[in-house]
Amino acid sequence: MRTGVWLVGARGSVATTSIVGGLALRAGLAGPTGCVTELPELRGPALPAFADLVFGGHDLATTPLCKRAEALADSGVIPWRLVAAIRDELSAVEQELRPAPVGATQADRAAAVVRDLTGFRERHELDRVVVINVSATEPAPQPHPGHADPAALRAALAGPDEVLPASSLYGYAALLAGCPYVDFTPSTGLRLPALTALAEEARLPYAGHDGKTGETLVKSVLAPMFAMRNLDVRSWSGVNLLGGGDGATLADPAANAAKVQSKQRVLGETLGYVPQGGTRIEYVEELGDFKTAWDLITFAGFLGTGMRMEFTWHGCDSALAAPLVLDLARLTAAAHAAGQVGPLTELGFFFKDPLGTPTHSLGEQWARLTEFARLLHGGGDSGHDHAG
Repeated sequence: MRTGVWLVGARGSVATTSIVGGLALRAGLAGPTGCVTELPELRGPALPAFADLVFGGHDLATTPLCKRAEALADSGVIPWRLVAAIRDELSAVEQELRPAPVGATQADRAAAVVRDLTGFRERHELDRVVVINVSATEPAPQPHPGHADPAALRAALAGPDEVLPASSLYGYAALLAGCPYVDFTPSTGLRLPALTALAEEARLPYAGHDGKTGETLVKSVLAPMFAMRNLDVRSWSGVNLLGGGDGATLADPAANAAKVQSKQRVLGETLGYVPQGGTRIEYVEELGDFKTAWDLITFAGFLGTGMRMEFTWHGCDSALAAPLVLDLARLTAAAHAAGQVGPLTELGFFFKDPLGTPTHSLGEQWARLTEFARLLHGGGDSGHDHAG
């Protein structure tokens, strides 16, 4: 199943690492560590092979992909030997990267994206294209009457207003082009009534939001432990220090607030209450593509005995995120091939702020994901229409 992976933010660290990783896997130069779709519980004939993935994308930046890969190798994110070995393949992907569209109206820009997606699919004779947003976090958008339904949206986009944030405009264009859409960021994406209705009209699946790669991943394991042991979490405070482009973006207060809101949901929805404390995100340029999170948890046990727990997570965001991007491309392509429509809630395992999922517990999310994969691979009735 030849599958296009169209990355919004294609020259960023996560996208570049995903492309390098996908090409290295295709060439047999690297193993699939971090790719959960290669575990026995998920692997199967419904998923496109790594060799079947074809990369393209949009970006505002113009730095050549090879240069971005070299910079990531210099900073220790990816091995230099891989960059050297796949330089020709990276140059081929470079030919499939397009500048962010321009146009007098958002309708014009969406039409340009549709042309890019359609041309990509036709050039490479792809069975389908999955559009994945890995661009910078956006502030929450201002409400607009065009968000209400598809008809109102189409009319508004033809006018002078900036009706949709970029993540949603790309999502809109993906739907028009017949492409499933995955939002790996905490941005708005398809979370507007007009766009969810349009996805149902187009009979397309979609997934998101905000890839779970670090501190929140640990929270989704620890919070259920406290809940299941009936321990009273009194406070849970975290500090996240990160560099790179994501850190620079999150230095903006509005983008920072959107990210923090996404990270905090797991506690309230898992524990059933919100303990004292919060999450703080700070940009530390010196850290580059790496990040450190420190959390302090205070809790009470039997007879009110006070206790505490601390953990520190130091990781490379791009190396943690990239295999998940490849996983999501494969799973979403398989869901599209199986006729799935609407939000792919079973993919909540991958996200901090998942669509429609009833749980933030990583264990419960894993059980739902493995059952979903079993059905995709022919293990029973897959209940194709999520929207219905």
